[in-house]
Amino acid sequence: MNFEGRVALVTGASQGIGKACALLLAEAGVSVALGSRNLEKLQGVAKEIEGHGGKALALGLDVSSPESVKAAVAKVLETWGKVDILVNNAGITRDNLVLRMKLADWEAVMRTNLDGAYHCIQAVLAGMVRQRYGRIINITSVVAQSGNAGQANYIASKAGLIGLTKAVAAEVASRNITVNAVAPGFISTPMTEKLSEEVQHKILSVVPLGRMGTDREVAQGVRFLASDEAGYITGHVLNINGGMYMS
Repeated sequence: MNFEGRVALVTGASQGIGKACALLLAEAGVSVALGSRNLEKLQGVAKEIEGHGGKALALGLDVSSPESVKAAVAKVLETWGKVDILVNNAGITRDNLVLRMKLADWEAVMRTNLDGAYHCIQAVLAGMVRQRYGRIINITSVVAQSGNAGQANYIASKAGLIGLTKAVAAEVASRNITVNAVAPGFISTPMTEKLSEEVQHKILSVVPLGRMGTDREVAQGVRFLASDEAGYITGHVLNINGGMYMS
């Protein structure tokens, strides 16, 4: 895979899947802009990339704020002149049953997980159209396809990402821009580490491969979709879930 001269923006890059995506793209030679609200952690990721000879730019970024997104993208353009690859990974959870869910928790999840992806796509799309090249990858979730009790806000946001992926893919295909989604299953990340042993055992009982995935395995799927080799794939949802959900 040839990534020479490519520039990527990865949101939610301070830990977990976002960090893994940033590291793997940087290993392939991509100049990577890292976005997150946790600037201190981001700077650690940037140092790790630079320590291996890569190029990184740490950006304080709140994807739920259009102003923050515009400022971050402007900084990337000022530094490297373009954005070729966008990985929309930033996401939060505020789990509860619908009957008990607070409106503030519903809105917070939608603003970050779905609105945030929209803000980022809109901010980079004009440049991609002008250069007639782009790769947009949205990180959704297996539960957006299978459903799960107690996560209506999260699932609605991630299912919305799948719809957004297909709509934008249809709009920009003629400009050599592909838009795809990656739907991870249960992955070993700081988010899943909070689950009790009982819950983790229950999850693994429905995963045919019998284990959680790694963030690097998800990142490898993202890297492929970001490559020139994936140029004839668009509007697709790539399942990386150990067989937990098969469609």
